[in-house]
Amino acid sequence: MQNDMLTFTKNGQHYPEVKPAEARKHDFNEIYANFDPVQAAVQASRCSQCGIPFCQIHCPLQNNIPDWLKLTAEGRLEEAYAVSSATNTFPEICGRICPQDRLCEGNCVIEKGFQSVTIGSVEKYITETAFANGWVKPITVARETGISIGIIGAGPGGLAAADALRRRGHEVHVYDRYDRIGGLMIYGIPNFKLEKEVVARRHQLLTEGGIHFHLNYDVKDINELRERHSAVLIATGVYQSREIQLPDYSLAGIIPALSYLTASNRIGLGDRVRDYENGVLNAEGKDVIVIGGGDTAMDCVRTAVRQNASSVICLYRRDQANMPGSAREVKNAMEEGVKFLWLSAPKAFVGNGYVNQILVQQMRLTTHDNSGRQSVVPVEGETFALKCDMAIKALGFDAEDLPTLLNAPSLGLSKYGTVAIDQQSFATNVEGIFAAGDIVRGASLVVWAIKDGRDAANAMHKYVTALQHQAMVA
Repeated sequence: MQNDMLTFTKNGQHYPEVKPAEARKHDFNEIYANFDPVQAAVQASRCSQCGIPFCQIHCPLQNNIPDWLKLTAEGRLEEAYAVSSATNTFPEICGRICPQDRLCEGNCVIEKGFQSVTIGSVEKYITETAFANGWVKPITVARETGISIGIIGAGPGGLAAADALRRRGHEVHVYDRYDRIGGLMIYGIPNFKLEKEVVARRHQLLTEGGIHFHLNYDVKDINELRERHSAVLIATGVYQSREIQLPDYSLAGIIPALSYLTASNRIGLGDRVRDYENGVLNAEGKDVIVIGGGDTAMDCVRTAVRQNASSVICLYRRDQANMPGSAREVKNAMEEGVKFLWLSAPKAFVGNGYVNQILVQQMRLTTHDNSGRQSVVPVEGETFALKCDMAIKALGFDAEDLPTLLNAPSLGLSKYGTVAIDQQSFATNVEGIFAAGDIVRGASLVVWAIKDGRDAANAMHKYVTALQHQAMVA
């Protein structure tokens, strides 16, 4: 199918079929089907091949989106995958979980009356077609360099760096405290957005490509790794849940979002989780309130629905227009029966050993703050109580105390507690130690972690090859 650059005026925007809300509430399977070849070609052909591709500009990876859309429209799918994977280590992940409405699709220049190109769904289609046809191959190395590099963290940033460094011929060892690779892609993101077989499939390819994974390995002393490897990358991500300092915030039944999501994902993977089995991390039959408005909050409310909670409410202190989470995920949650209370913030937890109510303060928007978002202030005298058997705190994540955890007391930190680096070289203040991903930029998107991992790998390659050259000269 040829693209005449005005196809978007003839063919409307369509996403792949989505399971009805009532049906999808009862399982954790992905809710979106895959395009068939005709649908994919038609939707890809809607790209107008504009002179300034804002979709590409607003993609953290600078993916060559118009190019692989055009190739898809023409049925040249193997070439489309080659172009897509050239800039994106994990297009099968990004096609599923990137907030395209805030990034590529949200910046499509097609006149808004015609709606944007369905970029994410086409990306997923291209990659799944590539896997089905055997076009996705393990890493092959033309020449081994003899240089060994260690990476702490098997999340998207660490994996992207590992892939890039292995392709350069280096020996790569990835250390992770968990029993599976993927980080939040495995334990934080629910199956209805990203089925775990997708991550496991990539794990197998990376292993076949020669990357060494050391799982259930909690690094206690980074100096030991530094002695084994020419360079070490810290890509641990940020996992420490932000606390909420309110009266009775330590009552039982008030739990961090990541603890809740990890338990649910482990159950889906077939693990036994004691606190799920005894009901502590299981929403079944409970009145659940999730505090927060980001993507993690949406993951929590939609998980609670699938665990057969009696009711699910999301409290968010700003209005819907100011929510940081994906608008698509908010829509999905609403369809599945989640109730949203905008301009509402928790004021106190109430209970006798175990939470049974949340006292809620009504808020109002005021002037814009330094970030460009409107500030919020309490409405005097406007409070109300909500029944609550389980309160889930989805307020974001901070970095753990890495200098202590890694026995690296001199490791430099930013004022936010993240690792401080040189922005060009990704180097920390400790010789031979680099850092990338959320542990540097703070909690962010998977696609940003992939970009940081790839960029850090390039910088580390320059560093270790320079060391090797110096040793040969000496």
